[in-house]
Amino acid sequence: MFDYRVPALTRRAFITSAAAVSAGAMLPLQPTTYAADIRQFRLRAGLGRAQIAPEPHGDTPIWCYDGSLPGPEIRIRQGERLRVAVENKLDEETTVHWHGLRAPNAMDGVPHLTQAPIAPGETFAYEFDAVDAGTFWYHPHHRSFEQVGRGLYGPLIVEEADPVRVDREVTWVLSDWRLTKTAEMREDFGNRHDMMHNGRVGNTVTINGRVPDVFQVRKGERIRLRLINAANARIFGLDFGSHEPVVIALDGQPIDPHAPESGLVVLGPAMRADVILDMTAAAGSRVSVIDRFYEDLEFRLVDLAYDDNPLRQKAPDWPVALPPNPLPEPDLASAGRHEVTFNGGMMGAMVMQEMGGSMGDMGKDPSDQMGGMMGMTHSGGIWFINGVAAEGHIMDPMLTLARDKSHVIAMTNATAWHHPIHLHGHSFRVISRNGKRTRYREWQDTVLMSPRERLEIALVADNAGDWMFHCHILEHQAAGMMGVFRVA
Repeated sequence: MFDYRVPALTRRAFITSAAAVSAGAMLPLQPTTYAADIRQFRLRAGLGRAQIAPEPHGDTPIWCYDGSLPGPEIRIRQGERLRVAVENKLDEETTVHWHGLRAPNAMDGVPHLTQAPIAPGETFAYEFDAVDAGTFWYHPHHRSFEQVGRGLYGPLIVEEADPVRVDREVTWVLSDWRLTKTAEMREDFGNRHDMMHNGRVGNTVTINGRVPDVFQVRKGERIRLRLINAANARIFGLDFGSHEPVVIALDGQPIDPHAPESGLVVLGPAMRADVILDMTAAAGSRVSVIDRFYEDLEFRLVDLAYDDNPLRQKAPDWPVALPPNPLPEPDLASAGRHEVTFNGGMMGAMVMQEMGGSMGDMGKDPSDQMGGMMGMTHSGGIWFINGVAAEGHIMDPMLTLARDKSHVIAMTNATAWHHPIHLHGHSFRVISRNGKRTRYREWQDTVLMSPRERLEIALVADNAGDWMFHCHILEHQAAGMMGVFRVA
């Protein structure tokens, strides 16, 4: 049965399922005078419709690229130069951010910081080299809490020169939607409740723009599964049942192959994971993939449905380690150190007090104390980085990082909520959590912080410019949890 109730955020969200659909084909640009090694594409941002909910429900009005949900998969080889002409067919401004790609600052897609937004009817061409191989994605950075929430996103895959051997490679773009009983989009984008709490969590979860039922597999098959979390706010914790997933990359960057902690592949908004899945169950069987991140809100995402005819009787014994990308290694001994504290949101003052901090001048009188508990000031800010809530488009840098030098940034989540923290233009090593050294010192560009958690990241600031630094729960970003790092 397909239940179309719209639950409160504290109640179990319904999920049922259609086979995952592939992204639409890219529309290449016509040949130009550019060099032959430039891969050229065109994207059109505009209105569309998609069969998000299964029949008998009708399709849903969305915003999308080239009429497809998700947008077309852009796939190139490491070292190639990419040129994408983005045409804006919306009735409002937009941009495109190439999430996780270490592109030049002018190509980063942040309105008013790195470029003027693309006006309705205009086209802007992004061009940069694909320095790193990996799983990336693209999305707007202009009013992203609504533009991404309505469907403007797509995968970008940069292939290794020598990829790991698998039988099949599959991309799953995960997202969720807040729909009405008639499969229309709920028009409550950017409401204050979402901004103050855990963001816009939907009641319908999709893989590649559809509510999935089954994903067909064969016994003995090895699959490279590229997972992208394109949701505004939902965090996924995927349990593959009797299967034993092996994580080989996070946020596009190779990592020592390993089984995920507690068996769950956890992805905050904007995060990605490349997973090797060996199909080890019996032919003709089904194994459910369960999302178990939210306590007491588990749901079946999709069933792995085994064909009656095995591909082979046991999994192949092929190497799964990926070659490293050309990332500069930070020198911790000489690194400059910086402190960043995130605070605000509902129960923000209480958490700050628990952790021995304060929220500035809040609490001088009852009205200020109430503002602190709700994580807002009289100026309207809800979320803060180092006591400042971002307002408007033009922001002074909160930190200046010396170019080509190593830096350690100690980050404290002094809030009651999770935050996936994203730094543009760079990847960083996650070196410690709550004072304990991380096992894999993983490279990431978006790191999920738990409530009251403290972690350290390290990087070489080798990409000059002003770079956005923000929570990728898009409602938190819009409500102030955003700043600028200057690399100079």
